[in-house]
Amino acid sequence: MSTVGQIEKRTQARIVALFQQRLGYDYLENQIDSDNRNIEPKLLSSWLTRQGVSDTLISRALHELNKVATDTSKSIFERNREVYELLRYGIKVLPAMGKNKVTVWLIDWKQPQNNHFAVAEEVTVKGFALLASAKANSKRPDVVIYINGLALGVLELKRSTVSVAEGIRQNLDNQKKEFIQPFFSTMQWVMAGNDTEGLRYATIETPEKYVLRWVEATGPYADEPNLLDRQLLQVCDKTRFLELMHDYVVFDAGTKKLCRQNQYFGVKAA
Repeated sequence: MSTVGQIEKRTQARIVALFQQRLGYDYLENQIDSDNRNIEPKLLSSWLTRQGVSDTLISRALHELNKVATDTSKSIFERNREVYELLRYGIKVLPAMGKNKVTVWLIDWKQPQNNHFAVAEEVTVKGFALLASAKANSKRPDVVIYINGLALGVLELKRSTVSVAEGIRQNLDNQKKEFIQPFFSTMQWVMAGNDTEGLRYATIETPEKYVLRWVEATGPYADEPNLLDRQLLQVCDKTRFLELMHDYVVFDAGTKKLCRQNQYFGVKAA
């Protein structure tokens, strides 16, 4: 591995440790040799079972979620919006003929700590299967955030001497149809960062010029000296991450938007 690669790997290792040790996320190992998906059925099924959901309801909820997330007749924006609606409002499932539908919740919004938060690194995702070069078009996001087995956040990391803009563009490239666009049907936060410029965040299909920076001068993590670490702690804190996802996501005229920190604190103060 080159010196440049070693530097970026050290940053990545530090960030993965931060998620584990400071934020309490589980570690799903290095996924470089795995066939990864944005919906990990074993993890999701295991979490739903712990919530008391029956096997029948789990099977039907997974079927509905997969149907929505993988519907390539629709744009990535439409798929992502429909997945978001299932995340936020739950999946209405018919338990049996003659019974009323029940709601299967994929996320416990009321009790953030009741969810299974995890990170994986070097998450290899196969490229577009219909292309002859599908293997060559596979991508490997540095860090992926999973909640209850659902890939909801992605983070590209760069060494301090490389502009964070390179990570932003890498995320945008990954969302192209010829690469790993289907992986982003569940994605809520699309992030890039380095130690000198800190964290930049957006959601799917956000042009580079509209990517945001979180600025927060007070709070429990405000004294963290490393800019990237501080912003990740502030944004990816379990309670806040779910709050931002539940209350501060907008789908407007074909565009998905996240909030700026001033909008977040303005609403909180109102």
